[in-house]
Amino acid sequence: MFFALSPIYLLFTIPALLFAVWAQWKVRSAYNTYSRVLNAQRMTGLDVARVLMRNEGLEHVRVEHIGGDLTDHYDPREKVMRLSDSSTRTPSVAAMAIVAHELGHALQDRQEYAWLRLRSGIVGAANIGSQLGTVLVFIGLLMAMLFRAGSLGIGLAWAGVALFSAAVAFTLVTLPVEFNASSRAREMLMRNGLMTTEEAVGVGKVLNAAALTYVAAAAQAVSQLLYFVFLLAGRRD
Repeated sequence: MFFALSPIYLLFTIPALLFAVWAQWKVRSAYNTYSRVLNAQRMTGLDVARVLMRNEGLEHVRVEHIGGDLTDHYDPREKVMRLSDSSTRTPSVAAMAIVAHELGHALQDRQEYAWLRLRSGIVGAANIGSQLGTVLVFIGLLMAMLFRAGSLGIGLAWAGVALFSAAVAFTLVTLPVEFNASSRAREMLMRNGLMTTEEAVGVGKVLNAAALTYVAAAAQAVSQLLYFVFLLAGRRD
């Protein structure tokens, strides 16, 4: 978009972008390290899932395969945990951490964790806001600058900001959901005797690195929103 090359735009967004790149490097580094470290019980991620699901009252959760790497996730709408090959077939510390984290979300869902319910409630608005919000800001500013439709254009741009705010809210609400799921993962692994004290260090590094990616996503969304507000604040044309 036309503002993408603005020095002010770069000032708002480059720090968050650099943080996101660093966060991705951290999660990839932690995953690559601990995917090569076998857990003490030589349990694959799928083995860990079966034990935790049986002992934690999560046997209603379906397990499905998903392609790719680090694509694992829990779907609260369908009560499905989707796991990649590396998580299901490898008896590594990383696989153990990832599976436990996703089952942490399943436990949140079963217990109707408030932040998860809130995130599920705004996901539709967030999807619309992320796709349409920026477009409306662009169109509104273009109308104001080129077609002498100042009030209408700026109003449309502010509507875009409001829509984009839903996407920003989603990234912020995601933070307590993810941190809580990681905390539950550690507790479940210890409670069920699946993780040694030494392995807890590796599990913590994998989960903490993954959490950074959600912090980075929130930082990028907030920086984008602040830039939109900066562009529009004080404009009356």
